[in-house]
Amino acid sequence: MRLRPVLANVALAIGSCTVVLLAAEAALRVAGYAPASFAHTNRIANRARSVLLDCYPTNPRGYFDLDLRDGATLARYRALGLARLDEAVRQTPFAVERRYSAQQFRSPQIGPRVAGITRVVVIGDSFTEGMGVKEEDAYPRVLHRLLNTGAESGRWEVLNCGRRGYDFPALHDLFETVLAFEPDLVVYGMVLNDPERTREVEGREALLDDWILDRGRMFREGGAPRLRPWDSRLFALVRDRVESDRVGRETARWYRDLYGEANRAGWERTQGYLRDMNRRMQERGGAFLVASWPLLVGLEGQYPFADLTETIGRVLIAAGIPHHDLLRALYGRPEASLWVHPVDHHPNELAHRLAAESLLPAVRAASGNVSRDHGGQVVRPDQRE
Repeated sequence: MRLRPVLANVALAIGSCTVVLLAAEAALRVAGYAPASFAHTNRIANRARSVLLDCYPTNPRGYFDLDLRDGATLARYRALGLARLDEAVRQTPFAVERRYSAQQFRSPQIGPRVAGITRVVVIGDSFTEGMGVKEEDAYPRVLHRLLNTGAESGRWEVLNCGRRGYDFPALHDLFETVLAFEPDLVVYGMVLNDPERTREVEGREALLDDWILDRGRMFREGGAPRLRPWDSRLFALVRDRVESDRVGRETARWYRDLYGEANRAGWERTQGYLRDMNRRMQERGGAFLVASWPLLVGLEGQYPFADLTETIGRVLIAAGIPHHDLLRALYGRPEASLWVHPVDHHPNELAHRLAAESLLPAVRAASGNVSRDHGGQVVRPDQRE
């Protein structure tokens, strides 16, 4: 007889849980829930790679100035030969345009250096090129405007020579390329995933969300994933959260391994590249400056990679390489306020502006070390034009 009340309580608990779960399932269906990992971006270009569109599923900040659902806009990009436009219209219609010169840089064609103008060349990956932001909002262009104010108007030239997807050793090759432009100062926008990698570390990258642009959220041929009518939204929510936590832990470990024993050879080679870049600029009478970007995660609390930032800083100081940490310019702000989009955590126009404002005094200070004239001859700073 004592068992009957216990069974009744168990049945009541099971019934209550079932009702709650069914209510949660119904609420998720009414809200049109889909896992966050289903949202994705798109990147489409013409065959010549002179025009590229960064495309997104929504326009939450109203920043993206192109809507491919507009007939005239769509026709303009069809005429330019961009591929996969129909898929973009259906799934990622909001876009920002990127134009490239024949030199494959996001800047006008770069000509000879002009006497009396300090030429600053900025290199780096997609953070520098400006993924998801308009050309005029990328930090090299903002820096150009900030430098050319007041009495210094017309005395500075800042060139954006960033290239998306570049890590070392490709970044060192890029440095070699821009030397032909006779820069007075090369600024390298460093991101935590830039070091050269050993094969073991490289092999793990494709499985991770790098907290910048998850490769799993890039455009998928064959259409975006969808929940079928009979799929549980509640189960999908739980599975998405569990998988996100797992990948997050693996991603944090991967970043740490880039600067640890697992990637010792890659990190040491990267340090060698940086020393070479600094030495080469000094020998030419120019200057070199490393501007280190933080990942846009955990900026309101304890930044999870502060120790890696300190490691990089110590290495650069020991090598005598000028260094400017951009974490201080972005720390304390809600990380989402600095993202291009919830599914693309590249820096948006606000983050680029803050970075440029922070870099301004560092660039001016570094330019004081430039000691060559227009002909490339080494001269004293007081003899500069």
